[in-house]
Amino acid sequence: MSQEDEEKVGEPLIEGLSDDEPDTAQTSSKRKREDDAKPQSKRAAKKRKQTKKPKDVDDDALDTEQRVNHAIAHMDSQLMADHVAQRTKRFQPNLSLVEAEDAHIPASAIRDASGWDQGRTTDKLPDFLEKYSGPRRKKSKKGQKLSDAPEAKGSPHTLVVAGAGLRAAELTKESLVAKLFAKHIKLGEAIETVKNSRMGIGVGTPQRIVDLLDNGALKLDNLERIVLDASHIDAKKRGVLDMQDTQPQVVKLLSRQELKERYGVEEGKVELLFF
Repeated sequence: MSQEDEEKVGEPLIEGLSDDEPDTAQTSSKRKREDDAKPQSKRAAKKRKQTKKPKDVDDDALDTEQRVNHAIAHMDSQLMADHVAQRTKRFQPNLSLVEAEDAHIPASAIRDASGWDQGRTTDKLPDFLEKYSGPRRKKSKKGQKLSDAPEAKGSPHTLVVAGAGLRAAELTKESLVAKLFAKHIKLGEAIETVKNSRMGIGVGTPQRIVDLLDNGALKLDNLERIVLDASHIDAKKRGVLDMQDTQPQVVKLLSRQELKERYGVEEGKVELLFF
């Protein structure tokens, strides 16, 4: 990896917005200057608003030291489905009724993890997965563990969705996942890696996972669960469901037809977990 590539590792998915756009209009009238400045101010204010966390995020629930939104831990399946729907309405307000229905994630798809009381910091993710995923694998996969990868290449049993490349890389430090496909790895490289590798658990940003699925490198045949890294917040107090550049991509992934038809069924079930 070149020095330039290394500097891009973990580059946030949402671009910084500048409020310092120059105003080149020359006027001789104070009123004219003020009138010219109004659209400028409105644009700048709109840009500033886009970088802020949603108004319905309770500051009291945000732990900036541990980078955790504790509110996620208290949401059962229905509350989580409502939370995702509210975010979809916020970030995609122009969806038609049909499009909104297609984007809807039902509560029946979501595994209730509100009983987890050991915290949602990075080091707790392996234990979280073991509690909510381990028993099912032992029962349905003849005693297989989470660390066991399916025989087919590019066909994990678990996908972990992170908000940014740096966060995806951070999640791999616990030796939880076999392969990383995140933003700072070029798509072509990720395609070849996934196509030629067996993996039990894969982690990546939502758009990268969508790209790999569209390409056919990543397969869903053996998928049992998708885990959203929903509690983690960045330095601006935003989680993967709180950003314009990630929330719509999360919904795009979760609402894929081949996944929706496996929510809430017995055979080939795919469940959603919000960590």
